[in-house]
Formats: sequence, C-alpha cells, structure tokens
Amino acid sequence: MITLYHAPQSRSSRFIWLLEEMGIPYQVKAVSIRRREGGAPEVGFDYRKIHPHGKVPAIDHDGVIVFESSAVALYLGDAFPETRVGIPIGDLRRGPYVTWLAYYTGVMEPAFVGKALGFAVTNSTTGWAPTDDVLDHVAAALSRGPYLLGDTFTTADVLYGSTFALFQGSPLLPKTDIISAYVDRLTERPAYKRALARDSESA
Repeated sequence: MITLYHAPQSRSSRFIWLLEEMGIPYQVKAVSIRRREGGAPEVGFDYRKIHPHGKVPAIDHDGVIVFESSAVALYLGDAFPETRVGIPIGDLRRGPYVTWLAYYTGVMEPAFVGKALGFAVTNSTTGWAPTDDVLDHVAAALSRGPYLLGDTFTTADVLYGSTFALFQGSPLLPKTDIISAYVDRLTERPAYKRALARDSESA
C-alpha cells in the first residue's frame, strides 16, 4: 500500500494525479505545511521523521520512505512497471526518461523559482539555466510528440504538466501554442480530473 503525505494544492497534489493514472491502491495522509512565525512549517505526528524539512511530497511504500518529486516519480514508475508510467532499465528511452526527471528538479524548478524571486540567472553562474532557455528545450521535445518521451505518457509528464498547468498564462510561463496544447492534453485526462476533485475536497 502506498501512503501519500499530502498538503492540498501543493507539490504533492501531482502525486494524487499520478497515483490515479497508475490505478493502484493508495491512501492520503494530510500534512499541514503552513508556516508559523519564524518560518518553521506546522507539521503533526513528528512528520520530520518522514521528511527532514517538513515538506511534501513524501510516500511510504510498505515502510519504504521516498521524498522529493523526481525521486517519488522514478520510484513509483519502477516499483509498479505493470502500470507503464515509467521506462524500464534496458529500454533505450530510459536515459532520456531519467534525464527529464532530473532536469525537472535540477534545472526547471530552480529556473522558475529564481525568476519568481527576481534572481538573475545565467548559464555560467548556476547549475540551471534561464527560464526562456528551459522552456525552449521543453518545447523542442514536445514538437516531436505529444509527450516528453514522444508517444509515451510517463511520470515525467506529471511533473512538467502539473507545473505548466499551475503557471499557464502567468509571467513565469508566457503562453505558447506548444505548451498550451500540452497542458490541454494532460488536463483532459480522466485521472487528472479525478485528482483535481480529490485535492479540492481535501483543501
């Protein structure tokens, strides 16, 4: 059984979507990540034993704890190969797949956060890249197929698609035909709609 530690309308919301896509049994355990004065998150039941910084997402799979979005996405795809949301070892697409997962947390998310906070980012001074360069790279991949791995929907699409759906039309994500069409494809998926409803109920 998968237990998802979840705060409504947060980074853990995407994993309700992913688990709905996978169709495996799971339960949601609510965690408050609201911050008290001084910046410390409010968490119950000593949640820091699950996540050292009191953040979400985190999962418990029969006693195995996994946190950080890319790690959770990779783990779930590997742990449940029958759901076909991951790319298995030995498949030639495995390299691009794990690269997209790492690129999400190592490059794209820092680029977005940096832009939101007004940090000047160049290719030479950080481990990530300017937001425009990141979006050009993602758009180039999507120009070759409906998903990041061409015709195959994977856990990587959950990470990117959930972020793009959240920021679509904002200054962080200028509207483009390719990314808008990608968001539309993903948000029309039945599992996405079920997850959105479940997340709203828990808010």
